[in-house]
Amino acid sequence: MDDVVTAPAATPRIVGLASHLPENRVPAAYFRQFADADSRTLTSNPMFAPPAYRHHAAAGESNVDLMCAAVDRLREQVGDEALQADVVLSHSQLPDLPVVGCGGDVVRRLGTRPSLVLDIHNGGCAAFLLMLHLARTMFTAGTARSALLLTATNAAGNVFTQDRVRNLPQAAIPGDGAAAALVVADPQAGGLEVREVVCAQHSEYAGDMTAAVEPPRKYWEAGEGQLHVGFTEAKIAKVLARGNRLVPEVALAAAAAGGLRGPEVGHLVTNQPNRTFLRNWRDALELPPERHPDTFDECGNLFAVGVPHTFATARADGRIGSGEDVVLAAFAHAGDFAAGALIRT
Repeated sequence: MDDVVTAPAATPRIVGLASHLPENRVPAAYFRQFADADSRTLTSNPMFAPPAYRHHAAAGESNVDLMCAAVDRLREQVGDEALQADVVLSHSQLPDLPVVGCGGDVVRRLGTRPSLVLDIHNGGCAAFLLMLHLARTMFTAGTARSALLLTATNAAGNVFTQDRVRNLPQAAIPGDGAAAALVVADPQAGGLEVREVVCAQHSEYAGDMTAAVEPPRKYWEAGEGQLHVGFTEAKIAKVLARGNRLVPEVALAAAAAGGLRGPEVGHLVTNQPNRTFLRNWRDALELPPERHPDTFDECGNLFAVGVPHTFATARADGRIGSGEDVVLAAFAHAGDFAAGALIRT
């Protein structure tokens, strides 16, 4: 696989992992009432087959609110240790303010004093894995001993319910939520061992994710149209082809770094854009459905929250037990970044 970077040899531990979903649980029928004829036709495309449910952030419910709620869940596991992390790494799918990420505001709300707050904008759906890579690198360099990892999205309840967007086929796919993890450098700390992290940068695809609005304008310019992510038939085909290739590549690379082939992986946890990707990814690793847990039908596409939320959920309900080699994998945007990690539970 080209352009793959393997993280340094430090072995961090995930000592706490929690997630939070907004209370508003929205059925697919909400979107069906607004769908026009074109939208109903496109939902037959596997790219746009909607989940049964998704959760929407309430009006005014910010990414910071969601992240703080996830941290509250995390504190139920690790107590105030969650508030004592040396560094805070955060990613929000839809930043609440232009330019400014969420990390600093979360730290202000929590009343903590980390030495560094870093917002990870370009990690996309693979942001949690990119954070593991960065935390591992910092631990190896000796610049930090613990890191609080935060992901959130509130785009579903804000962007995809706009009256000129909610009729589009892609509107029914996203969901909102947040996740929080505490990662430490102490090899005696227990928890989940981060055995390997691999990252693959494909910047040749970086310009392929675009926003759409009619009439056309820059996102910061005033106008009548409502901004959303646009899809064309050509773009859908490209993203499907790339996604089908990129996630298995990083997943298999992470497994191979631990001496495993695809079928030897205990469980695979990925981001979850649609059911077609989920099926193709587990088929590529020769895994049965029960070893590839997902939360798509309850949560839809959670973007960067998908991997940590599904991992936390599958561990909490017993689908993933102790002593397993679990591979986490995801790709971002239109394929400009992908990452995988091998975790020993």
